[in-house]
Amino acid sequence: MSFSLPCYQSPDFSLPALQTAPDAALSPAPLDGVAPENYHSTSMYPEYFKVGGRWLLAEESRMDCTAVLREGRVEIVEFRNLHKGDLVFTGRSEDGSEGILLWTAGFADTAAGAQESFAFRQGRSRETGYTRDYNELAQLLRYEKDHGNILWVMGPACSFDAGARRAFAALVRGGYVNGLMAGNALATHDMEASYLGTALGSDLYAQTPRENGHYNHLDTINAVRAAGSIPAFVASGAVTDGIIYECVQNKVPFVLAGSIRDDGPLPEVMGNVYEAQSEMRALVRKATTVICMATTLHTIATGNMTPSYRVVDGAVRPLYFYSIDISEFAVGKLQDRGSLSVRTIVTNVQDFISKLAVDLGAL
Repeated sequence: MSFSLPCYQSPDFSLPALQTAPDAALSPAPLDGVAPENYHSTSMYPEYFKVGGRWLLAEESRMDCTAVLREGRVEIVEFRNLHKGDLVFTGRSEDGSEGILLWTAGFADTAAGAQESFAFRQGRSRETGYTRDYNELAQLLRYEKDHGNILWVMGPACSFDAGARRAFAALVRGGYVNGLMAGNALATHDMEASYLGTALGSDLYAQTPRENGHYNHLDTINAVRAAGSIPAFVASGAVTDGIIYECVQNKVPFVLAGSIRDDGPLPEVMGNVYEAQSEMRALVRKATTVICMATTLHTIATGNMTPSYRVVDGAVRPLYFYSIDISEFAVGKLQDRGSLSVRTIVTNVQDFISKLAVDLGAL
């Protein structure tokens, strides 16, 4: 069974209430980084703004930002990126009465259950059967490999198992990875596995600790820092397989966001949180499917900057978002924070990666 995108149903702008609605109000930002009074805060859903009698779609959105009119386009801008004088949309009604329309029904009437399967079906738990989910995800990823952009968000648990590392490396080689976002730990322990045969000091296969193994991840970080960069470390031959190795070899972009607890860290880890956010958002802007695995904080961060749709070649399509974790709390947390279109699978991420790679024929 092949995958096909559901058709987007635009609002009916011929309705009298929308035809007679006023243009959306605009007010200049009073200072750099400051929105005007009554600013409009954006959501993850498509939003239209009436300008000069025409309803304009904000083509790239994220929740909890401002909407700015720039050169006849609606741009979604974080507060910190506002410039004094920017024309910011104001008004807090979302039914069109103030020239602002929030639209949640764009994919609600699609056939074959596509929207139910990928966007609005909720209430998943460890007792849920996921065979259908795996089948549908494999169909989606085959489609996205040729027509979309697949972004992965990974926690360090993904690098602690020999089979999981091998499986994800196969996904990279197979063309199922267009971007990777993680922290210092994922990259460190993945390269440690190839460099020293351990992850956090334990044998990758036997899971038994090595003597002085607690030094291994630090020795790895130190060696990478001495090489000057992750690509230089890979080029030296010190790393010959794994997640980061395949990303470097296949020119897959990755963003490593730093945290307070990081040791080292690796040279590419970004210590400035807003620099990291901007780099993460640059990858999110390209993504049509996002898969987050075993990293609660990175998942929430990514979810909060990811809309439920994407405009590709002028057409609106869904942006599919998955959260995979063994903890029901972790997958539910993203929904609690407002990312209502997330699709969740409660399972061990190492098993998830391995099964998915087999289903896709990558292994």
